[in-house]
Amino acid sequence: MLKKIIISFIISMLIPSLSFAKEPSWKAYSTLLNNYTSLHENDIAWVNYTQIKKDQAFDKVLTELESFSIEQLSTPKEKIAFYINAYNIYAIKMVLEHLTVKSIRDIGSWLHPVWKKKIGIIGNKAVTLDYIEHSVLRNLGEPRIHFAIVCASKSCPNLFKEPYIAQKLEKQLQDATISFLENSYKGINVIHGELYVSKIFSWFKKDFHKYEGVLPFISEYSPLKLGMEISGYLDYNWELNGQ
Repeated sequence: MLKKIIISFIISMLIPSLSFAKEPSWKAYSTLLNNYTSLHENDIAWVNYTQIKKDQAFDKVLTELESFSIEQLSTPKEKIAFYINAYNIYAIKMVLEHLTVKSIRDIGSWLHPVWKKKIGIIGNKAVTLDYIEHSVLRNLGEPRIHFAIVCASKSCPNLFKEPYIAQKLEKQLQDATISFLENSYKGINVIHGELYVSKIFSWFKKDFHKYEGVLPFISEYSPLKLGMEISGYLDYNWELNGQ
C-alpha cells in the first residue's frame, strides 16, 4: 500500500496535471487568423472583419479567452503570450462591434477614447485595451510586445497567422520585431541618409531602457548600424487594417 502511495506521489510531481491546460488551446483563434488575414499593399496584414463577423467561430474564441483561469499562468512567458492574444482578440471585437468605422479611434471620443472602453472579462474583471497594454503587458518588462499587439490600424504591427504561445514566444517576438522593422512603411526607413522610425519608439521610449535605448534595440534587430541618429518619426496611419 505504501509503495502505491509513493508511486502515485512521484507521478503527480513529474506529470503535469491533466485537469487543466497552462494556456488555452487557441485552436479556433488559429483557424480564424489563417482564414481571414492576408498580406496587402505595403506588406500590411489585411484583416477581413466582415467575414469574421459572419463566422460563429469568433464566439468560440471569446469563450475560450474569457473562460480561461488566469491563475494557471505561472510564468512571464505564459502571461505575455496570453495577454498579447487577449489584446489582439479584443481589438478585433471592438471593430466588429463598430464595423462601419474607418479607424478604431472613431469608436471613442476625446473624453472617453476607445482604449478605455470596457471590451471583455478576464479573470472576472472587466478589462480595456489600455488595461491589457499598460497595466499588464508593459509591466512584464518585454518591450517587444509593442511589435506583437495590433491596434487594428495600418501602422500597427501585422497580425500574424498564429496565436502567441509560451513555448514559441521568444522566436515569435523576434520574428514580429524583425518583420516590423523591415517594413519601411511603418517600421524604420532611411530617407536621403536620415533615419525615420515608428512613433512607437517615441511613445514608449522608456520601455527600451533594458537595451540601453531605442537605437541599440533597433540595431540588434535590423541591419541598421549604430551611429545613426533618429531624424524624425514616420506618419502613423490610423486607418483600419481591414474591412
